[in-house]
Amino acid sequence: MCGRYSLTKSLDDLASFFEAYELLQRPNLAPRWNIAPTQKSFVLRSPAPGKGELVALRWGFAGPNNAPLINARSETAASKPTFTEAFAKRRCLVPADSFYEWQAVEGQKAKQPQKQPWRIGLKGGGLFAFAGLWQSEPAYGGEECFTILTTAANDYLSPLHERMPVILPPERFALWLDPATPPGILQRLMQPYPAEAMARYRVTSVVNGVKVDGPECFAPLNPALKVA
Repeated sequence: MCGRYSLTKSLDDLASFFEAYELLQRPNLAPRWNIAPTQKSFVLRSPAPGKGELVALRWGFAGPNNAPLINARSETAASKPTFTEAFAKRRCLVPADSFYEWQAVEGQKAKQPQKQPWRIGLKGGGLFAFAGLWQSEPAYGGEECFTILTTAANDYLSPLHERMPVILPPERFALWLDPATPPGILQRLMQPYPAEAMARYRVTSVVNGVKVDGPECFAPLNPALKVA
């Protein structure tokens, strides 16, 4: 799954990353170290071929009792009523430079299950993009919202969690954003990202707090660890 992520790169970095799309606007982009559900974050939509718009949307579709649906299983999104129309017509890219996962570990004292947060990204620390969906939510007053698609975890991340976000390589951005891409091809894009391209390290529990959003979220649990 994907319950928190970061986007600390500059707007120029994003423009370079999405070089195939002429950005129609240049919004203010402040670094975010700990983006949490219901908060706003930027996604890229393509209103026309070769054009891109970076817009800040609320994270999470409206679910039962208006609980935010921050993730959608890629295997069933095309057929589930909550996501069907968005999967067919309103796809987006969610830029990030890392995401967090919590691994269940045994407590040393009380032998109670605990959660160890990990920061996960690409080797070298570069930008990447999740496959996302967006739509307007009447339950939130018509506010535009997004959700992140997930798939089975690769071998590198499966010890932490059985699911991972769908990360699309740049050469597949056009297929994902093109409204004419056939459903069968879209489904084939929903693959685990190559394990050998990814990196991870344990971080401190400071990231657990949804109101904490600073560089301290990236601090390794082991202070001697060199982080790219």
